[in-house]
Amino acid sequence: MSENAITRRSFLAGSAGVAAVAAAGFTGFGAWQQAHADEEAGTGRTDAVHTLCNACSSKCGYTAYVVDGKLTKLIGDENNPNAEGHLCARGYGYSQIAYSKDRLTDPLKKNAQGKFEAITWDQAYAEIGEKVKAIIAENGPEAIGLVQDPRPSGSYYCNRFIAALGSPNTYTHGAACNLSKASGITQAIGTGDWVSDVANSQMTMFIGRSYCDGIRPSQVAALERAHENGAYIVMVDPRCNNSTVFADEWVPITPGTDLALVLAMSNVLIKNHLYDAEFVAANSVGFDDWAVAIEGCTPAWAEQLTGIPANTIESLAARFAEAAPAASIEPSWRGAYGCAYANSGETARAVALFNTLLGCWNQPGGALLTSGISAGKLDDPRFAAPPKVEAKKLGSEEYPLASASMGSAVYAGEMAKTGALKGMFFYYSNMAVGYSNPAYLADALSNLELMVVCDVQMSETAMLADYVLPETSYLERSELPEFGGGRVPYVALRSQVLDVIHPNTRSCDQIFTELAEACGVGEYFQFTQDELAEAQLNTVGLTLEGLRQVGTVQFPDKAFVYGKQPTFNTPAKKVQFTSEACAKAGLSPCPVWIEPQDPVGEGEYRLVGGKQAIMTHTQTANVPELMNIAEEYGLMRPWISVADAEALGIKDNDEIVVENDLHSGTSKVRVTERISPGVVYLPSHYGCTSPEQHTAYGKGLRIMDYVPFHIEPAYGSTMSQNTTVRIKKVGA
Repeated sequence: MSENAITRRSFLAGSAGVAAVAAAGFTGFGAWQQAHADEEAGTGRTDAVHTLCNACSSKCGYTAYVVDGKLTKLIGDENNPNAEGHLCARGYGYSQIAYSKDRLTDPLKKNAQGKFEAITWDQAYAEIGEKVKAIIAENGPEAIGLVQDPRPSGSYYCNRFIAALGSPNTYTHGAACNLSKASGITQAIGTGDWVSDVANSQMTMFIGRSYCDGIRPSQVAALERAHENGAYIVMVDPRCNNSTVFADEWVPITPGTDLALVLAMSNVLIKNHLYDAEFVAANSVGFDDWAVAIEGCTPAWAEQLTGIPANTIESLAARFAEAAPAASIEPSWRGAYGCAYANSGETARAVALFNTLLGCWNQPGGALLTSGISAGKLDDPRFAAPPKVEAKKLGSEEYPLASASMGSAVYAGEMAKTGALKGMFFYYSNMAVGYSNPAYLADALSNLELMVVCDVQMSETAMLADYVLPETSYLERSELPEFGGGRVPYVALRSQVLDVIHPNTRSCDQIFTELAEACGVGEYFQFTQDELAEAQLNTVGLTLEGLRQVGTVQFPDKAFVYGKQPTFNTPAKKVQFTSEACAKAGLSPCPVWIEPQDPVGEGEYRLVGGKQAIMTHTQTANVPELMNIAEEYGLMRPWISVADAEALGIKDNDEIVVENDLHSGTSKVRVTERISPGVVYLPSHYGCTSPEQHTAYGKGLRIMDYVPFHIEPAYGSTMSQNTTVRIKKVGA
């Protein structure tokens, strides 16, 4: 059992010695008794460990209860601001990845016949190190790149490893997630996000975002409180998503036209003098230019693009003005304008500017620019950063508005195809099928001289690799502290819950430390993860052992305060209705209408994706407990509208063909009033093509198969919903 475990005795006696426990809201003794039911019955010893979920990027905190080394219960930590005492179905289900029969258990090398064979870690490191050195010697360190899905240890060790090699080319999954959203918002207000104060609002609009599908328990609770408090909740989405149960109004919209809606509502506020003119005058630049630029963006104009009646647009804008400043458009994420269309970044920019018209920044019920906390400077020379890399990240010039910390991973794929990148590492990333067109990326990545994947299961990306390095599951390792922002900043910790199940798997900190040694840059990794974690925590007044005991510590002295003057970290130090950087990137200085995609041809339907509450993209589909739910309730089915079904002679559960020039596949269909006519919704979690994922393999359709390889101008995102399909009944 992990040394970080909290036994029954330490819960009763030891916790009293940790000053932060009472204030941190440690799991109550009632929950402890519940978890100890088996122990009380004499069946074994129960241990408890505070840790963080890894089913999605929310990383909710929970207490894991283990009986004789076997995980038995998960109870959300009340003090963790993402969990607030709860976990979602994905959190429970994904915990079973530790016991999956499809776990990677040994390092693998692809042989001359294209088959994987098990090798030793020493052989893997030696051969990878030799190839990395050869690539750098011939092409320079800029020919090496890495893509990762950020987690605390993964982010630190991946970035440090690539920097130590002398390469600038580290990328996150952002290009297929929230790159456009964060980058567009940054151009307007100087930071990539805000928190809508949903629970205290009088009105909140969600555009393509569903708290009840992309679940973070605390957000669902806030939405429920808003509903109970009488807030006016609006869901703008071509799909009637599951959050609509808390909404007052569902506004179906033509996919990709959210920008037109926001511009038209902004036009109404400006034309009718319903905006906060005093706030705008004091806190912004370029307003007059934008007001002129969108004079023609009337509700009648927007109706033709969005399919939303002009009087509805007028009504929504007027209601916003009445509710302001206790109102905002929620910042959204992937679904609508995170990475979806050719206008996604500009949509994000326009949404931030609309909230500025409301004067809602930092107001109760409005849009909050909250505080955060981070580790301070580490004086120990062991933790000194590698020498600064002078070369520019590939894609930084081609997509100058892309967040520097994310970069455009899809452009990195293009660079693999051209040969500019010779070697690539992938940590916890299924880029090959999740980021853009799989056929294009498979061809591009096959051009690499070296491809190394670190994962817990054989993903489609791993299938393409030269070497596959097996990581422990998240339950079998500790990680660096998670420094989080929000209404109250916090630090949380993933502690090891289970002993390592497969002895030849290793944690990411160990893997990248040993890779660094093999590549000749081991001098930058002369410390343990615990030593680094201790040093980071000491800078904010915590200790590693103390945080292990409570899981999450909040910092109420740094809590957000309503009404404080917003800080806008733009070049102008104010909200930028016009952006010089956008103009230099070839866009309008202020956000104006941009067509989202090519016109929809006769017999074609716009294709949209979206999350389900039980799945996280391709990550969770191989969990039997979750796939069983999907199969039982037909959650893999594409949705089409009743009107479209009747026109095509299709009935619910009929087998249909979904096709375009890139791909064709068959599936049973869901016919429903919960989708706009002219739209096909395809959940984004299915269609696995890795035979080694026995639960997920061959089930459902994969949305990215239908999406061309293309990149959003200036922003660098994948334009993941910028495509159309045709549908017909099988046999028709």
